[in-house]
Amino acid sequence: MTLDRFYPIFDHPGWLDRMLPLGVKLVQLRIKDTPEAQVRRLVSEAMEKCRRYRAVLVVNDHWRIAIDEKCDWVHLGQEDLDTADLGAIRRAGLKLGISTHDHAELDRALSLSPDYVALGPVYPTILKKMKWERQGLGRVSEWKQLIGELPLVAIGGMSVDRAAGAFQAGADIVSVVTDITLNDDPEGRVRQWVEATR
Repeated sequence: MTLDRFYPIFDHPGWLDRMLPLGVKLVQLRIKDTPEAQVRRLVSEAMEKCRRYRAVLVVNDHWRIAIDEKCDWVHLGQEDLDTADLGAIRRAGLKLGISTHDHAELDRALSLSPDYVALGPVYPTILKKMKWERQGLGRVSEWKQLIGELPLVAIGGMSVDRAAGAFQAGADIVSVVTDITLNDDPEGRVRQWVEATR
């Protein structure tokens, strides 16, 4: 299955009611610091919405819940890899995306046969404090040469204006958070993204 080139990330399924009707076909649900029972309800709700709109849902971090809710994808950061049961994830048939920031992390990710690799932050990001400086488009090109046909997700400080450069550098998919969620007109911004990535 070919993943859509536009990959927004949201922290609540309420966003999906607003964004899926606009043509979003690939979305990540990233829920932090929330009780497990509530996460389970939110993932179930998001999965139902994505099925209705034939969109792909990627669950960040919560791999056990993703398995239980029969999700198709899970995304793990490097810290998540330390505790995740990758065998259980694979046996459940879930596809796996992995975050990378340097060569050691990329080597580790590739040893696990992921279904996509994410590189970030391509540009400075306000989403979370990171020990990594901006990777830049040169690193995007380098990563793409190293991973070959595997889909490469560019994330971090992405905007509609920066998307074309990321694609030209070798990214297959551009992922975005605050460019939408902090925008005065999130729906309008998503329409711009959909148009720019189709």
